Amino acid sequence: MEHTKSMNETANWLQMPWLGFDTETTGVDPFSDRLVTCALVLRMGGCDASSADRVHTWLADPGVEIPATATAVHGISTEKARAEGRPIVEVLDEIAATLVEHWRRGYPVIAFNASYDLTLVDTELARHGLDTFTQRLGHEAAPVIDPLVLDRHFERYRKGKKTLTLVAPAYGVEASPDAHTAEVDVAMTLDVLAAMSAKHTDLRCLNALDLHAAQAQWHREWAKNFAEYLHTQGRKGFIDPSWPMLRTDR
Repeated sequence: MEHTKSMNETANWLQMPWLGFDTETTGVDPFSDRLVTCALVLRMGGCDASSADRVHTWLADPGVEIPATATAVHGISTEKARAEGRPIVEVLDEIAATLVEHWRRGYPVIAFNASYDLTLVDTELARHGLDTFTQRLGHEAAPVIDPLVLDRHFERYRKGKKTLTLVAPAYGVEASPDAHTAEVDVAMTLDVLAAMSAKHTDLRCLNALDLHAAQAQWHREWAKNFAEYLHTQGRKGFIDPSWPMLRTDR
């Protein structure tokens, strides 16, 4: 990754402003499904959970039907999106501009299962003829911090699925009954990351870009080990080793 380190990027990420990021969409495939809502939550105090959050949310008209299965998760119907949502191109451009400005300052974007949300938005940008993250930045989207990748690395032997609502209680963070509302999920993700940084002290000595690079390696290791496990169970499936953006040539 060709990326010149700024003063901010060589500083400890714990004290930097964190920009939490989450989307709700029409489905689970980041290459074919569409953006419906997005929330960005800026926590100026980083790991200081008492710091006031600045929340910005978007509701978009994705330009396609929203399946009932997706509506059941996030509560946004096709009719609501068409009546109240803004044009998807405007929403995408604003989201990308906000994320890119944060990255340009050397600050981390925080997302649980970041590769899904980042890949979906990046694919949507290209779909609608807008500049992608790489085109806007001149390098890959970074730094990113993904509590899912961190939990898989540090808590690999803890049993159970690694969804946000199940991971949160493991770090003493209450799982909100409003999970799958984008802004609620983002705030919960930031709280989980703060708790992780307190528990796993090795994280505290890394700068933002070094942590980004470490996560890419940890994700590759997890993908390899999980693929081998599936093979021993007689199950096949592609486990994408790429992070924080998924491969387009799957």
